[in-house]
Amino acid sequence: MDPESKRLLEETLALTKENNKMLHKVRSVQKWATFWLYLKIFIIIGVALGVFYYIEPYVNKVADLYSSISGTTQKINNTNNSFQDFLKKIAN
Repeated sequence: MDPESKRLLEETLALTKENNKMLHKVRSVQKWATFWLYLKIFIIIGVALGVFYYIEPYVNKVADLYSSISGTTQKINNTNNSFQDFLKKIAN
């Protein structure tokens, strides 16, 4: 093998080793990025569920209040209709 070919072969080998090291580092960075992404998603879902757990009683109270107000409004409307029917009967 002539010296020029040998030099090129050794240079190619050195570049290949350097390239292999860089590829391993890139893959390692990708693995860590994936790990942190899943960790962030897990934390966000956990916080959302935790907040719902602590806020749920207040949401239920507001829903009950709304239901109560809706029922009271219906009773007032029914009473108003009954009163109007009573006035119509008196007028006739």
